[in-house]
Amino acid sequence: MTAPPRLHRTLGLADVTLFLVVAVLSTRWIASAAAIGPAALTLWLVGAVALFVPLAFTVVELSSRFPEEGGLYVWTRRAFGNYAGFVAGWMYLTSNLSFFPGLLYFTASSALHLFGGRAAALSTSVPYFVTAALLGLLLALLPNLFGLRFGRWLHNLGAWGAWLPVGVLVAAGALVFARHGSATRFDGASLIPDASLENLLLCSTIAFAFGGLEAASFMGEEIDSPRRTIPRAILLGGASITAIYLLGTLAVLVAIPPGEVSSLDGILQATERAGARVGIPAITPFAALCLAIGGLGGVGAWLASGARLAYVTGVDRYLPASFGRLHPRWGTPHVALAAQAIGAALFAVLGQLGTGVRGAYEVLTALTAIAYFIPLILMFAAMVALQRETPPPGAVRVPGGKPVAVALGLLGLGTTALAMVLAMVPARSDPNPALSVFKVVGGTVATLAIGTVLYLRGSRRARTPRA
Repeated sequence: MTAPPRLHRTLGLADVTLFLVVAVLSTRWIASAAAIGPAALTLWLVGAVALFVPLAFTVVELSSRFPEEGGLYVWTRRAFGNYAGFVAGWMYLTSNLSFFPGLLYFTASSALHLFGGRAAALSTSVPYFVTAALLGLLLALLPNLFGLRFGRWLHNLGAWGAWLPVGVLVAAGALVFARHGSATRFDGASLIPDASLENLLLCSTIAFAFGGLEAASFMGEEIDSPRRTIPRAILLGGASITAIYLLGTLAVLVAIPPGEVSSLDGILQATERAGARVGIPAITPFAALCLAIGGLGGVGAWLASGARLAYVTGVDRYLPASFGRLHPRWGTPHVALAAQAIGAALFAVLGQLGTGVRGAYEVLTALTAIAYFIPLILMFAAMVALQRETPPPGAVRVPGGKPVAVALGLLGLGTTALAMVLAMVPARSDPNPALSVFKVVGGTVATLAIGTVLYLRGSRRARTPRA
C-alpha cells in the first residue's frame, strides 16, 4: 500500500534562524524610520522593549508548551475556543495577502537601481509594479510547492539578501563619517522623540517591523526538536534583527539628511549617496540585487508559514477540506500555498484602484498592519490565559514564571492595541486620506465579516462525521 503523504522534519537551527531573519527583517522599515531623524533610534529601542521582548518570550513559551503545527492558531483556540482560534488564523492569513504585494512593490523599486537612471521612468509606472508583484509571487511560490527541503534555500538566501545590503551601507557610512562627517546632526535633543504625528505613526511602523517571530512556530512539526530549536533561533535571530535595524537607520542618517529620505527606497538612496562619496559606486547595484533576492525570500518564507496555518485550519474543517490536504509526492499543503498566491495577486491589482504606486503601497501596508495586529493581540491574551495550565515536562518557561509571563503578555497586548489604532491614521502626504481610511477600515471589517461567515459554515462541516 502507498503511504499517505506527511510533513517532513527538515528545518534545523540554522534554517529556523535564517527563516526568522528573512521573515522579520525588512529594510524598508529602516528607511521609514530614518525619515524621522535621530529620534528614530530611540523609538527602535522603545519598540524592542515594548513589543519585541514580549513577543519573543511569548513565542518561546507557547511554542514550547504546544509545539504542534499551526502555532498561533493552536494557542488561541486552546485559550479562548474555536472561534477565537479561527479569527486569529484567518486575520493572519489575510494580512499576508496584502503584505505580499507591499513587499514586492518594495522589491520592484529596489530592482530598478540595478539599471541606474535608465529605469527611472518606471518608478511611477503602475503596470511595472503590478507585473513585478505577480511575477515575484510566482517565483516565491514554485520552490515552496516542492517542500521545505527546497523552499528553505530561498528563505536562507533571502536572509542573506536582507542583511548584506545593510552591512554594505553600514561600512560605507563609516567611511563617509570618517572622511566627511555625518549628513545628520546627532545630539541629545535630536534623540528625544516629540509627540508629532510622524513619530506616532512611526511607532506603529516599528511595532509592525518587529513582528514575525511567531511565524516559524507554524511549522512546528517540520522543525527538528522544536522545543529546543525555536527558542535558540529566536535568541540568535532577534539579537541580529535589532542590531541591523539600529545600525541601518544610523547609517542612512549619516549618508542623507532625514528630510531627503524616501520611505520606499531610502536604503538604496543612502547606499548610492554613500558609495559616490567614498568612490565605490558599484555597491549600489550589488545592494539592489541583494534586496531583490531578500524580498523574494521574504515572500517565500511567509507563503510557507501561512500555508501551514491554512493547512491546520483545513484539517479542522473550518476552511474547505482541500486546504488540509498534502501533495501526494512532495508532502506540502499545495492548495493552501496556491490559494495564498492567488489571493495576493488579487490584492496587488485591487490595491491600485483610485491611487498611484505610492498610494497603493501605503494602503497595502496599513491593511497588512491592522490585519496582523488582531491575531497578535489574541496571541498575547492567550499567553496570559494559558498560565492557568500546568506546563508539560520539558517546556521552556519565561524567567520569573507566571507573574512575569502575565506582565509580558499584557505589555505586548497594550503595545499592539495602540499600534493598531495608529496604523489607521493616514500620513499627511496622502493625497486622499478619506479614501485611504475607508479602504483600511472597510477592508478590515469586511475581512472579519467574511471570516465569520466561513467559520459558521466550517462549524457545520466540523460537526458532520467524516465519510
